[in-house]
Amino acid sequence: MKNIKLKLGALAIVFAFIFSSCESELDLEPLTSQTSSNTFSDTAAYKQFMAKIYGGFSLRGQDTSGDFDDISGIDGNFSNYLRMLFTIQELSTEEAIIAWNDQTIHNINNHVWTSSDIFVTAMYARIYFQIGLANQFLRETEESVLDGRGNVDASLKSEISGYRDEVRFLRAFSYWHGIDMYGNIPLVDENDPVGAFLPTQVSRKEVFEFVEAELLDIETRLPEPRQNEYGRADKAFAWMLLAKLYQNAEVYTGTAMDVEALSFTSKIINSNAYSLVPNYNYLFLADNDRNGAENEIIYPILFDGITNATAGGTTYLVHAAIGGTMDPAEFGVNGGWGGLRSTKGLVEKFDDISGDTDSRAMFYTDGQSLEITNPFDFTEGYAVTKYRNVDINGVQGSDASGNNVDVNFPVFRLADAYLMYAELYIRGAGGDATNAVNYVNLLRERSYGDASGNISQSDLTLDFILNERSRELYWENHRRTDLIRFGQFSDVGVWPFKGGIPAGRTSESFRDLYPMPSAELNANPNLVPTPGY
Repeated sequence: MKNIKLKLGALAIVFAFIFSSCESELDLEPLTSQTSSNTFSDTAAYKQFMAKIYGGFSLRGQDTSGDFDDISGIDGNFSNYLRMLFTIQELSTEEAIIAWNDQTIHNINNHVWTSSDIFVTAMYARIYFQIGLANQFLRETEESVLDGRGNVDASLKSEISGYRDEVRFLRAFSYWHGIDMYGNIPLVDENDPVGAFLPTQVSRKEVFEFVEAELLDIETRLPEPRQNEYGRADKAFAWMLLAKLYQNAEVYTGTAMDVEALSFTSKIINSNAYSLVPNYNYLFLADNDRNGAENEIIYPILFDGITNATAGGTTYLVHAAIGGTMDPAEFGVNGGWGGLRSTKGLVEKFDDISGDTDSRAMFYTDGQSLEITNPFDFTEGYAVTKYRNVDINGVQGSDASGNNVDVNFPVFRLADAYLMYAELYIRGAGGDATNAVNYVNLLRERSYGDASGNISQSDLTLDFILNERSRELYWENHRRTDLIRFGQFSDVGVWPFKGGIPAGRTSESFRDLYPMPSAELNANPNLVPTPGY
């Protein structure tokens, strides 16, 4: 079984938080049927609690029934953190469009969302639910609290100290999403009270500095790269998040920090802990924890078709991308949901879409048109075959029913670090031209099977890198952030149905940020609307 070996146990009720961002103020008061004192009488509860925080990125709630969803106001399948992240980061770009008409989801495609949009609100709620869990974990594991319980010896205290560093990484990860998507947001940590507490909104820069300080502190103590249990945070997780934070610092704070970004990107590359899997397709298969892809993936969000069944995460990315004349059995599932596919804005970045030339061009075209006139028709737009619930031999994942998938989601991987290095070199952060070109060509040689797709230094431009990032990383939740960093998300870039019309149009520059949800504004007088909304 490939999931992190952490069980939720008794914490299924104890740490179900009242978190009603979809309905009312941010409320971090634990809803408990037990007290913390009797819960932590079992010292295994500390690791179980950490499991809940890791699980918050892959699961809808405490079980699959929908009776204990983590957040309310939206269907629990839609509310899965990773699925919401795809909605916000990919459906707002040229890389994906959806055929469904659920609530306001096409407003994301069309760049016409409002502060009352349910998906914008649910993503915000997910972020703060995770932050709330992390804060509570840190409160429950302060040294004085542990000493007061009287059952934590020095060895366990040392273990718990390591857990605290991992949880601080996970909190920083969510805060990064917060400032990336929403800008000025509340900053709440373990020192703030629980219960009826209305947090104060702070600047994007202040949260940036908090996340930076947290990561710089914990990265010295986290395990060495690939020395923690698979899927759990180590130094490279923190290095990559710092690199991402610094690479986008000019967007977040107004001050570029490309030199710092290059430093941490280089740490990852020079650690020699990671290597490219020879076959690009292996990264997105059901055995990507053991087929060689685990050597490239720095931070995976883990999925297991038996132990963490969900209609979100990679189950969504596999099922929702199947429709038309596609055979679900080839993807290791029992049916297609006929939802997600690409626009020609992604397809046309490839010179040859057959996949024969560049293996990253994973499109299904039989019965599918390139042009989209009706976004609700799955057969309009080429389908994407990137994620498959089969192993390298074509054997279906662990769930015999074909409902749920085993594909781990690659949050960060070495290929991204290579492209970051090349981009930062172009932007004048330092580095070496030979290395920058070589890192790009390593990716292209893998995809082309030889040197026929290699580039030279004269090809290494920002426009090339932005397109290469799409070719390498599409449907991995990077595109919106990339387009904003390159100044091509709102009032410059155009792609099909951006702005709600088939040809596409530019949108207002304020849409580089999602709005502070109106429900939050109504409940908390300390918050102010996002400019433009």
